[in-house]
Amino acid sequence: MKTLDELLKAAIDAEGSDVFIIPFSPVSTKARGKMIRITEEKVNLQEIQTLIDRAYVLANRDRSHLEQDGDDDFSFAIRDLSRFRCNVYRQRGSLAAVLRVVAFGLPDPKERHIPDLVMKLAELQSGMVLVTGPAGTGKSTTLACLLDRINSTRSGHIITVEDPIEYLHSHKQCLVSQREIPEDASSFARAVRAALREAPDVIMLGEMRDIETISTAITAAETGHLLFSTLHTLGAAKTIDRVIDAFPAEQQNQIRTQLSMVLKAVVSQRLLPGTDGSLYPVFEVMTVNPAIQNLIREGKTHQIDNAISGAGSEMLSMDSELARLAREGKITKEIARASALHPETMERQM
Repeated sequence: MKTLDELLKAAIDAEGSDVFIIPFSPVSTKARGKMIRITEEKVNLQEIQTLIDRAYVLANRDRSHLEQDGDDDFSFAIRDLSRFRCNVYRQRGSLAAVLRVVAFGLPDPKERHIPDLVMKLAELQSGMVLVTGPAGTGKSTTLACLLDRINSTRSGHIITVEDPIEYLHSHKQCLVSQREIPEDASSFARAVRAALREAPDVIMLGEMRDIETISTAITAAETGHLLFSTLHTLGAAKTIDRVIDAFPAEQQNQIRTQLSMVLKAVVSQRLLPGTDGSLYPVFEVMTVNPAIQNLIREGKTHQIDNAISGAGSEMLSMDSELARLAREGKITKEIARASALHPETMERQM
């Protein structure tokens, strides 16, 4: 069996995004949306134990979280190769791991096809911006590009709260503090509360996981800070519903009002297989104008998709972007149709 370092290098040579180490199967990587075997032989339990031991050595981390919770999330770097985000977990009484490749350095928004409308959000001075989408669609990459744009264009203090830290930001025009859960703070909510006493200009919260974290994030945005965070939702309307539904019924009217005031934009993204074998990102961008503020406040989120479609160049509609990619031949019409939020509307645009 190859060493972990050799397996990870093989995955990067194959342009893989994730590496899967699962008992009694070959070690595999996902590249361009397809699973590719790195090893022909299947890994046994002892070999997996050796590979995971090496990951813990590279991360200089003890196994207490794994033993206590049944899974563990951390990151490490291999010099001259890459950074990796590693999740080790128990399954069927044995250990397994999935590792995400995180390149050294920061991504280029043009190379990642991030629209100018998204990057323009780096000019905001306060409020909340949510970047949403399924796991593995590039939310962290989009956030890293936005933070780097802020870091390069204005002075201030940026604080990130992540589990684990993925992209490393150097000090440019801004000072950057990066806190990792649970090594540097016990929880997201505690770290955000503490950040309010650390003179931040920008806060990046890796994920809004629970009601306490969401409530603290809204408070941070209300007090004049610019806050970025993520949710595993798709579409602006569903994102707003998810935030509001996290609260008890008796608080939801108040949260609608607060959210209508602090929310500045929702960016939804997904990755789709292209006709050339590559993956294409598709973005929806909702910027909050007075009309959308009223829809949020009045609980009429079902009308938001129409508001986005009718906003012209101020916003991007997911269905319009799908239709555009299909017209340009970058994705198939079948993929566009299956991915559309409103297939009939998208068909007409296509």
